[in-house]
Amino acid sequence: MAERRLGVIMNGVTGRMGYRQHLVRSVLAIREQGGVELSDGTRVVPDPILVGRNEEKLQEIAKNHDIDRWSTDLDAALAGGDELYFDSQLTSVREPAITRALEAGKHVYTEKPVADDVEGALRLARLARESGVKTGVVHDKLYLPGLLKLRRLVESGFFGRVLSVRGEFGYWVFEGDFQAAQRPSWNYRAEDGGGIATDMFPHWNYVLENLFGRVEAVTAKVVTHVPQRWDERGEPYAATADDAAYGIFELAGGVIAQINSSWTTRVHRDELVEFHVDGTHGSAVAGLHHCVAQHRVHTPKPVWNPDLVEATPFRQQWSPVPDNQEFDNGFKAQWEQFLRHLCDDGDHPYDFLAGARGVRLAEAGLTSSREGRRVELGEVAP
Repeated sequence: MAERRLGVIMNGVTGRMGYRQHLVRSVLAIREQGGVELSDGTRVVPDPILVGRNEEKLQEIAKNHDIDRWSTDLDAALAGGDELYFDSQLTSVREPAITRALEAGKHVYTEKPVADDVEGALRLARLARESGVKTGVVHDKLYLPGLLKLRRLVESGFFGRVLSVRGEFGYWVFEGDFQAAQRPSWNYRAEDGGGIATDMFPHWNYVLENLFGRVEAVTAKVVTHVPQRWDERGEPYAATADDAAYGIFELAGGVIAQINSSWTTRVHRDELVEFHVDGTHGSAVAGLHHCVAQHRVHTPKPVWNPDLVEATPFRQQWSPVPDNQEFDNGFKAQWEQFLRHLCDDGDHPYDFLAGARGVRLAEAGLTSSREGRRVELGEVAP
């Protein structure tokens, strides 16, 4: 069986997401399984070179995972023969690094947001088109088992006409004083690219547009509920970025979506993110892993009576949507899809323009909150 080595420049793998999800659980897992098999039987095996600013961390990661190549010099790495550049750095430094990669003729796969603003994202899309390379933006939540089951329901026509989507995402992120925060401090500093709207609205954009329809307008309120936090050194700092965002999204076809995103909420639901979808023929609730549904023929007829304690077991009246397949890590599944696409063996629709639409929704949400109005979204074109 033929084997093809594919050099991958991985920039930003010393960070939590870059290390855990993209390096260990995706690229190295693909390498350990013998690569990604193409339709002609060829196996594409990623060969990473780690790039970052911290030489000590890079050496440690490379040693722990039997990786031969690492560098603190991005330009030197880009000058080599590796075909693909991957970026999971801070958003604030992503656009210039990707620009250098495109100018070096590299294909690019990147975390989102792809840039700080829509103009930056479109600059990258134009440069990629001029360079003739392939691009991809991480759309990991579409590959979660719960959302794959939800997609199965959508594509089967289970819902009839979809009416609404209600999403709840988040958990309590400790301030960092009496318990260490479980997210990095830059997430809460606007000057460093932090903010939950900038982080999560691009996710909600691709989830909504791929399952239910393009977002045509948004009304949002973003808030900084906790104004002071403590950083990794135990030093207090001003939290200048929003830690909660409440959005109403109007979709093509009349679907209304409401999604709350918060790092200042305590969880009383089955999973850290859940989407409740109502349609004329049925409803479903999907999380990261699980999905339950209720068809109209199984829908009970509740009667409002505040004088009696509710005895109806509402949660028990929903049926689990079965797995019916094995689900791989969502990040890894998209990596495999993009690698096949890179080798002309399949589609990958989540390119820089898809990433730009996510950035546009985040910008529109922030504008809506700042100006107190509904914001309509136009087309995004390079």
